[in-house]
Amino acid sequence: MADLPILLDDLDRRILNMLQEDASQTNNELAEKVHASPPTCLRRVKRLTDIGVIERRVVIVAPGKVAATLTAIVEITLDVQAGERHAEFEALMAAELAVLQCYRVSPGPDFVLVVQVADMPAYHAFAHRMFSTHANVRNVRSFFATHRSKFETRVAV
Repeated sequence: MADLPILLDDLDRRILNMLQEDASQTNNELAEKVHASPPTCLRRVKRLTDIGVIERRVVIVAPGKVAATLTAIVEITLDVQAGERHAEFEALMAAELAVLQCYRVSPGPDFVLVVQVADMPAYHAFAHRMFSTHANVRNVRSFFATHRSKFETRVAV
């Protein structure tokens, strides 16, 4: 079951929107942009972090700029549908660095993954290691990105 949404006021929303745009800005810069005092802004960011609205701050690396990359969108159907088998598969995917995103979906396949590897041989090695040897994977359907026209990490607040 998903967590209930946390009630945010207008200042919280402005802070979150500015941080999603650029999390590297200083507290003073952020406070100026959201029209709040620096202590208020710092207190709000701390609260938003403490209650889990802000999960973490990261750097987004442009794929292909530092190494060749192949992005695959992979549909997975499991053989046994028991809840503990779903949890086992999710734990397996969470531990794998090549898996950028893992979603349990319905209807259709059980999971949709976003996977990023160096090239097609690396994808084959990944698929063999993660799917062919995993006894509960019944079906794998992979789609390979040929062009990325949009990538966004922003959540509408």
